[in-house]
Amino acid sequence: MIRSELIQKIADENPHLYQRDVERIVNTIFEEITDAMSRGDRVELRGFGAFSVKKRDARMGRNPRTGDSVPVEEKHVPFFKTGKLLRDRLNGK
Repeated sequence: MIRSELIQKIADENPHLYQRDVERIVNTIFEEITDAMSRGDRVELRGFGAFSVKKRDARMGRNPRTGDSVPVEEKHVPFFKTGKLLRDRLNGK
């Protein structure tokens, strides 16, 4: 599902809301999650999962084309851990 499909589904299920308002709500939620993660905060949505940021240390990598060693800088990557409810639903429990 892409963002526009999510917006359309919410708008269809809530006919009392204008689509532009639903779009603003969805965009605000995503922006808040992104802003919190950029600050290094953890975002937990009970029953769904938790978004966090993990730090990857600098290391020596390998260029797959040439086989040469190349330095890889330290970086921060997004991480998502599913909640118990979501995990159970995916496994048919």
